[in-house]
Amino acid sequence: MGEMLLSGLVRAGGRVDQLMVGEKRPERARELEERYGVAVVSNIEAATKADTVALVVKPRDMESVLREIAPVLRPGQLIVSPAAGITTAFIESHVPEGIAVVRVMPNTPALVDEGMAAISPGSHCDDAHLAEAEALLASTGRVVRVPEKQQDAVTAISGSGPAYIFFVVESMIEAGVHLGLPRATASELVIQTLYGSATMLRETGTHPAILREQVTSPGGTTASALRELEIHKVRAAFLAAMEAARNRSRELAEGS
Repeated sequence: MGEMLLSGLVRAGGRVDQLMVGEKRPERARELEERYGVAVVSNIEAATKADTVALVVKPRDMESVLREIAPVLRPGQLIVSPAAGITTAFIESHVPEGIAVVRVMPNTPALVDEGMAAISPGSHCDDAHLAEAEALLASTGRVVRVPEKQQDAVTAISGSGPAYIFFVVESMIEAGVHLGLPRATASELVIQTLYGSATMLRETGTHPAILREQVTSPGGTTASALRELEIHKVRAAFLAAMEAARNRSRELAEGS
């Protein structure tokens, strides 16, 4: 996720002399320096010099990183955190008073500049801080503002969402092979169908139920397929899956 954000900033024209990366592994540091031309420094140096600090670490590592950098943080800085389940209140409790915190939930399509990120302000965050976070994330896709209480639901929908889509695509490709298609042909058919369908949804603004009905002729092949999906309770399975993801995000927050 860190490299995703870094690469998006560079592709969007961000000046590499204004970007710093904190990375402890020497081999990874060299790789990032060679690939993007950025300065790789210690976490302490990055937190000391930067106006905006993006804490792209696993939730379990957040407390230790905050303890490491808290002594050099100063009022007026902005902390951006994409760690699932880590609340702004948790971060604020580990840093000096007056530091702005923005909680972010991005997703992996940001790697191709088609990400979807949701941001929420902490207690010391104003519109200028939110705008700064929006500009940061806009380099990799779209950004929406949501109340922090909705972040667990965002995690379940768009944060984890790409995995659901990839799972469906994988299943459709396997079905195509089972039906006698070469795997390469099945892959091309499914991926382009997904891409075209998503483009229709975005560009027409039409409700998905209407677009589905346009494909579904009475007594036709699509109607037969959709009947099987309803019999197997696919709609209910998606709801249950997303509820499970939301609940796990809440557990991470409670654990923090």
